[in-house]
Order: sequence, then structure tokens, then C-alpha cells
Amino acid sequence: MGEGKQRHGCLTVWLVLMIIANSLVAVIYLFGSAAIGQNFPSAPGWTFPVLAIVGIVNVVCSIALFQWKKWGFFGFIVTTIVAFVVNPILGLNIVQALLGLLGVPLLYGVLQIGKEKKGWTQLD
Repeated sequence: MGEGKQRHGCLTVWLVLMIIANSLVAVIYLFGSAAIGQNFPSAPGWTFPVLAIVGIVNVVCSIALFQWKKWGFFGFIVTTIVAFVVNPILGLNIVQALLGLLGVPLLYGVLQIGKEKKGWTQLD
């Protein structure tokens, strides 16, 4: 952690949850794509590896945010856009794809919590 920087507890919990959830997503898409493919029979085979990569990149971005790197937030924007494009191709409807866009403003909101512990202003 950066010298003198303090993270709000909600941000810490949120980043830990993001690391856990995205790790699980990556593993599921890497090793469970056959089972998932049964629910989305018209999905092209490339969608599962792409979504696994999105999960891995999200873990990297979460770790970057833990290390006070602003690029981690912008990485989430990129992966969210990729997932938004891939999800309808996978077979999700537009409402489900749009719900996936909520992660970025939610993360931004959590980065705004706290006064002197506000995460956003401490990012490098």
C-alpha cells in the first residue's frame, strides 16, 4: 500500500469480492465451458475464452487498484465494454447485457466513499 494512503473498509471489501468473483468466473469459463455451452448452444466457441480472459484481466485490475493504480479502473471500463459486446453474441438478452454495465459506476461509487480515505483521489 502507498505510504500514508488509507483505504476505506468498503473499498477493501469490494476489491476482495471482485478478486474472488472474477477468479471464479475465469476458472468456470476456462474449465466449464462445455457445461455452459449446453445452455447457450448457438454461442461461438471463442466467446468462452474471451470471457475467461476478461475475468483474468479483472483480477489484475483489482490488484492494481489495491496498489493505488488508476489504470486498474480504466481496465475495468475496457473489460466491461468487451463483455457487453460478447454477452449478446453468447446468447444473453440486451437487458442482461446492460446490467453488466452497472459494475463500472458501482466501482466508481465505492472509490468515492470516505472523506480522507476516498480511494479515487489517492489513485496514482
